[in-house]
Amino acid sequence: MKVSLLRRLWVTFSAHVVGFYASTINRFLVKGIENLPKDGGVLIASNHISAYETIFIPWAVLRYYPMQMVWAPAKEELFRNRFQRWLYTSWGAFPVKRGRDVRAGKVINDLIRTEKVMLFPEGTRHKDGVLGQGNRGVGKIIYDTRPTVVPTALVGLNRWKFPGVGQDAAIVFGKPLDFSDLYALEDKKETHQLIVERVMTAIAELLKAEGAYVNQG
Repeated sequence: MKVSLLRRLWVTFSAHVVGFYASTINRFLVKGIENLPKDGGVLIASNHISAYETIFIPWAVLRYYPMQMVWAPAKEELFRNRFQRWLYTSWGAFPVKRGRDVRAGKVINDLIRTEKVMLFPEGTRHKDGVLGQGNRGVGKIIYDTRPTVVPTALVGLNRWKFPGVGQDAAIVFGKPLDFSDLYALEDKKETHQLIVERVMTAIAELLKAEGAYVNQG
């Protein structure tokens, strides 16, 4: 997608403002950035523990890859206020209706072929840090578009208070996943489920390595 230089400058500048708060006033660590490709269609598939992830994930990316865009579907309620709508849209967020949103799905599919897109396969936020089940629809998106899928783990952000000082959190980018065996299977619900389960397993392993895995129990 063509994005103006002015918009890229704004996104990079504002991300660094966020980054000053996150990584200087607080201790937000970025790990595994070498696993995130600089170019090409990339799906950043993360656990969902905070409403502020759509701000902090772009900072983690733009810190190392300035002037890029990180696109994100976000619930439509965030766009009702005129200022919020402008702000979120300028950063690359776009509204998604609850339930099946065909238009938003098309936008995601179009973007993910060439751009960086963040998705939360759980579909709903878990403030307690529990890792939920992945939504089969994310498996369908991956099957259809074949992006580089980078499993991503967010740790500690659900415990942050805003404003706050000296708080710890981390984002961990895992190694890109290989779905070649699953891409060889028929395009059906069971295949899509296997794909998203592989994504969630990878996220779980990253969380376990950080000592932050919480099962649904």
